[in-house]
Amino acid sequence: MFEVVYYSMCGNTKKVAEAIAAELGVKAENVKEKRELDKDSFVFLGSGCYGGRPGGKLRKFIARNDFKGRQVALFGTSGSGRGDEVRAMEELLKPKGALIRGSFYCQGRSFFLFFRGHPSNEELANAREFATKSVLTCLRCEPFSSR
Repeated sequence: MFEVVYYSMCGNTKKVAEAIAAELGVKAENVKEKRELDKDSFVFLGSGCYGGRPGGKLRKFIARNDFKGRQVALFGTSGSGRGDEVRAMEELLKPKGALIRGSFYCQGRSFFLFFRGHPSNEELANAREFATKSVLTCLRCEPFSSR
């Protein structure tokens, strides 16, 4: 019923994906190992920010999968602290017919070791809360954003 698919270069997004997956009782799957989505699943997609965009492997994953009418919640991390990758994922998914049911962003540790300690325990707790709220929103079929 739920899938959590992510791309993470530094491990920040992986931590958030695992927190969301644990809340939903599923396993987080690295996009490098995931070819196709299960039929009719509610998908949580996440990526770090690389030049203002989600990782290339996640962009390719979005391109090759059918999202028409699929419930999707987005999450991202970034050392820059802007959340551009989440907005870029939404721009890729909307023309494919995805129903965006929520988005979550938190600070990540950067390549240059700035923002050490991120995502923090509080941010991971917020990610778990985001998962629960997204599912409840889906059940009510109302748009929701945690931004």
